[in-house]
Amino acid sequence: MSNIPKIVILGAGYGGILTAQRLQKELNYNEADVTLVNRHDYHYITTHLHMPAAGTDTIDHARVPISKLIDEFKIDLVKSAVKDIRPHEKKVILEDGTLSYDILVVSLGGEPETFGIPGMKEHAMTIRSINSVRLIREHIEYQFACYKNDNVASRLRFVVGGAGFSGVEFVSELADRLPRLCKEFDVDPEKVELYNVEAAPTPLPGFDKELVEYAMDVLKNKGIILRIGVPIKECFAGGVIIGDGERIEASTVVWTGGIRCNKLIENAGFEVTRGRVKVDEYLRAPGYDHIYIIGDSSLVLNKDGRPYPPTAQIAMQQGVNCAKNIALSIRGKQLSKFTFSHKGTVASLGKGEAIAIVNGKKWKGWKAAQLKKAVDIRYLYVIGGIPLVLQKGRFF
Repeated sequence: MSNIPKIVILGAGYGGILTAQRLQKELNYNEADVTLVNRHDYHYITTHLHMPAAGTDTIDHARVPISKLIDEFKIDLVKSAVKDIRPHEKKVILEDGTLSYDILVVSLGGEPETFGIPGMKEHAMTIRSINSVRLIREHIEYQFACYKNDNVASRLRFVVGGAGFSGVEFVSELADRLPRLCKEFDVDPEKVELYNVEAAPTPLPGFDKELVEYAMDVLKNKGIILRIGVPIKECFAGGVIIGDGERIEASTVVWTGGIRCNKLIENAGFEVTRGRVKVDEYLRAPGYDHIYIIGDSSLVLNKDGRPYPPTAQIAMQQGVNCAKNIALSIRGKQLSKFTFSHKGTVASLGKGEAIAIVNGKKWKGWKAAQLKKAVDIRYLYVIGGIPLVLQKGRFF
């Protein structure tokens, strides 16, 4: 019977795919048996999903076959959904079988956090996967088609809940798309209303006042109706109730207000803080020296004791560190502490517009938009080299 340790990676998002790729390089032949489990046979680029959701880009630019990213002679890819994680048994229950492990990496991504807003989970759409953005895009087009038949005004009213990165990037792209939809469906643009609603007093956390004001001016110039500092109190089948009872009748509500821990992690019995698992300095789950939790479901604190936001940037760095520590643990060596290195922050504001802070310097407008493209291209290069950059990169 083989004594080779079994490593199971759950999820092929940013953290999972980087863990798998680095393990290919870190581990020697026959040093471990590595299995990557993912619901789909593709990896999707979450930070790009707002564009196909709005209809300003194709879905193909947002996904990459996993077979192009890993060496299937070194990594065993299992296409299946995870149903249950059993830490005490060292087993993972899949929809079509069971996997045992010696070392587990949980990189399943998070789930929408609705903060208990009545009806939000039932009636709002979210930008979380390839299938979800396909639904949003087709739903929006369907509303225009229906309006031409029934003239129901709420079909041309769109509400985006949340003005963080996802909300602002999506609403900006949608604002760019709406004029083209109006022309395609012969709809008067004056009849279309696009709202962005945010409960916090300021949008876009992580940016200073100057860049936030610039971003809000861009949104206003696109015709977006901003409701900042106004919470959504309820979401229903025909719209939302905000603030002190203002009712917005809208056939389309897209929620981008937050992320929390994947329910599978909570169900497994891991201790959850602020909707995520507070991992140790080596990214391990509390009480388990053989289970790593990375990505959206992990909680990592900065030197001031505040949690880092769950971004693609931190998930990628966690994946690299996780792979390194797995190799070190197999070889009986001291693990390496995870330290997040913040490279900068970029938020897209639609075609030719963005804001950015890179190396302490502020950028806005067209130059920031080019930085956003550079960030996207760099990620493609990291996971797939020049061939993937040429295939999926957006240069114009």
